[in-house]
Amino acid sequence: MIVDLPLIWAGLLALAVLLYVVLDGFDLGIGLLFPFAGSDKDRDVMMASIAPVWDGNETWLVFGGAGLMVAFPAAYAVLMPALYLPVMFMLAGLILRGVAFEFRLHGRARGRPFWTWAFSVGSLIATLAQGFVLGGFIQGIKVTGGQFSGGPLDWATPYSVAVALGLVAGYALLGAGWLMLKTEDDLHGLGRLWVMRAAGAVGVILALVSVATLFLHPEVAIRWGIGAGFNIDFARFGPLMPIPLMGLVGLLMAFGGARSPDAHPQAPLIGGMLAFLSGYLGLAIGFIPYVVPYALTYEEAASTPGALKITLWAAGILLPLTLAYSAWVYWVFRGKVGPDAGYH
Repeated sequence: MIVDLPLIWAGLLALAVLLYVVLDGFDLGIGLLFPFAGSDKDRDVMMASIAPVWDGNETWLVFGGAGLMVAFPAAYAVLMPALYLPVMFMLAGLILRGVAFEFRLHGRARGRPFWTWAFSVGSLIATLAQGFVLGGFIQGIKVTGGQFSGGPLDWATPYSVAVALGLVAGYALLGAGWLMLKTEDDLHGLGRLWVMRAAGAVGVILALVSVATLFLHPEVAIRWGIGAGFNIDFARFGPLMPIPLMGLVGLLMAFGGARSPDAHPQAPLIGGMLAFLSGYLGLAIGFIPYVVPYALTYEEAASTPGALKITLWAAGILLPLTLAYSAWVYWVFRGKVGPDAGYH
């Protein structure tokens, strides 16, 4: 049996990116919501709710970046110079929020307001930068002879701004859903309000970005069975309809779960994750098998078979351990976080 190593690695990287977005997304969302909390005590609870898991969530970003460099070096060599600035801003934001997380608790009391501000600003910078990376990736990268041939600011377009704002709203939705799951009383009520507002914003921006993507990439429209004048080929579009329907169901689940006091507290978070999964699958349909949209396929960008095989053995050991450890941490720290909780 012939094993398609590039395809396996493409699947592993796709999984790592998805896990990063839905897991680190909610703790970045907590940072985005930080300034809107009712009190400093509420912010303490918000931070305590993600304290056991936030750094582990970022493991998937490391796996995705390192895996791209090792498994698809040609794609890495194109994407990094094209998106160098937003990637650097993302790393700076993640570093700032990581430092602020520790110093807000352990630093001097007079510096606490500054670290509170830094945690929120770092979360916003990281989220916007990730949105610019995603927007720049989707809109396309200039490639000539297998090399990046564009400018350093090609990613800075109105389209990528819309994607970045959508990601801010999406992460805020996940963060608010997490608060509904993990907190009680007034903070739980704030989580409800934030979920409803964020779900509405996500729905509007996601619809606008989806339509813009069809104009930006006629190839994507063709794959979805959408022709000129938005004439729909239902033979092609019909089998794909469950994907946008999943996103709609997810947003309705999030909004309805926040609005109804009798809904299960997990509903908003699960709904937000379904909306992200819908968008992720939609992108996959539009761009498979390309790792650089309509320029490099995963097979063209893949490393040598020997390198792929060796690194796959390493991933086969480390990936299950990471998944098991992450699941164990979430299980151990399950349940509500009360007002007396603290991060130590």
